[in-house]
Amino acid sequence: MATQTQQSPHLHLAEITAAQFIDIWKHFDADGNGYIEGKELENFFKELETARRGAGQDPTHATFKEKMKEFMANFDKNSDGRIEMSELAQILPTEENFLLCFREFVGSSTEFMAAWRRYDTDRSGYIESNELKGFLLDLLKKANRNYDDKKLNEYTQTILRMFDLNGDGKLGLSEMARLLPVQENFLLKFEGISITVKEFDSLFTLYDKDGNGYIDEQELDALLKDLCDKNKMDVDPLDTEGLLGYKKSIMALSDGGKMYRTELEIVLCRDSTL
Repeated sequence: MATQTQQSPHLHLAEITAAQFIDIWKHFDADGNGYIEGKELENFFKELETARRGAGQDPTHATFKEKMKEFMANFDKNSDGRIEMSELAQILPTEENFLLCFREFVGSSTEFMAAWRRYDTDRSGYIESNELKGFLLDLLKKANRNYDDKKLNEYTQTILRMFDLNGDGKLGLSEMARLLPVQENFLLKFEGISITVKEFDSLFTLYDKDGNGYIDEQELDALLKDLCDKNKMDVDPLDTEGLLGYKKSIMALSDGGKMYRTELEIVLCRDSTL
């Protein structure tokens, strides 16, 4: 892994490839936590300014801090003081940008969940590398981009490098959801209601009163509300950006309005896709 003291070999304003984008990301996300933040962020902005203007600036200088503040106002979409991978994609001129293609194909969390259901064909809770290849093929076709099999394999491996956090060669739902724009990533918004598999089993049994293995939309309403209350999350059940939107996204995984145990576990359990 590149250290923060080394200069990135690719950070310039010419268009970069998807592979170079990953190299830059891994270079600056030195601790591998999925964000460029703190000293990493300062180093990134310093190199970006050097690439743009040909000369570095002192990070302690007031002008530098002011420019960095303006930069974050433009690109830190959720104002959390750090840069995510999807936000970085808006900053760097990437020639082959999967993230921007993805937004054209799956623009909302509900559509994302519907796509997940199509490509997680074996209902394992993961998209395997062969399933991911099919997903990307459709993605590129929808974006009117045609590539040969060799290039598609390269793209598949690049996506795995981007989002396969535990290196098992497949993508769990929480990993794959990082493809979504920040404002659409419902899994990030509702991290607070994630539960263990053991807790989930008890909860699902409580709401699946007839033991048929699924719950309907009304039962899901009650289940999610109880989870929010338990975790002291103050959400408006009628807010389309809140609980209502979250429920709608989950129901996109359902089979004709029936939310089966396996699908719901994938969404709610923090240790089911790790």
